[in-house]
Amino acid sequence: MTQLALVIDLNVCVGCHACVTSCKAWNSFGEAGPMTDPDPYGPGYGGTFFNRVLTYEAGRFPEVDTIHFPKSCLHCEDPPCVPVCPTGASYKREKDGIVLVDHDKCIGCKYCAWACPYGARELDAGEKVMAKCTLCADRLDDETLPPERRRPACVLACPTGARIFGDIHDPDSEASRAIRAHGGYTLMPELGTRPANHYLPRRRTEMRIHPDELVRADNPLRKEGELPAPPADAPTLDETTSW
Repeated sequence: MTQLALVIDLNVCVGCHACVTSCKAWNSFGEAGPMTDPDPYGPGYGGTFFNRVLTYEAGRFPEVDTIHFPKSCLHCEDPPCVPVCPTGASYKREKDGIVLVDHDKCIGCKYCAWACPYGARELDAGEKVMAKCTLCADRLDDETLPPERRRPACVLACPTGARIFGDIHDPDSEASRAIRAHGGYTLMPELGTRPANHYLPRRRTEMRIHPDELVRADNPLRKEGELPAPPADAPTLDETTSW
């Protein structure tokens, strides 16, 4: 059985959000899942995102590390969101294992969001239906596109090649080879959902910093005497800038 999925290389993801914006652009106008933004630039902006990039800092100075972690629907092989749906709107496509939502059946009850342990489902406030990553199923099924373009928009947009797309049940696919070669893993496997999406772990690089590089030669806190200060009658930043 085919199981399409994403394999995300955390070692080369730079957190540029190209995957986020390309996903938003394609699915706002495509057929698989609208993502409306009622007021994207207003004080109460909102909207639905199929893909988000979370950024974390780990370690202590100077041994610090920045980790960019893309997160979307994991297209579980045993998805808990499917059996809880009272209308059958949530389903797993047999031909390729993609988990989808039939918007004609969805009533926006949020049962699937409560059942998903990964927080991968959101309510589209404009459409009043549950929305999630579809792996751009409409692109995959569009025979008018050349074969090399029948891939998720996020995969095509990634400038570093951090997102690999393919059949993880095919041992010869690029996705399967990457999982084997780099020790790909799934999120929270103890839950038994068998996520299809995998992550390739970061390979920590030893920092080579000389102690002198961590100390400013002109550090004002190490100088004796009063610190330099502007004249008392000098204009303040509030007076000279518009913020």
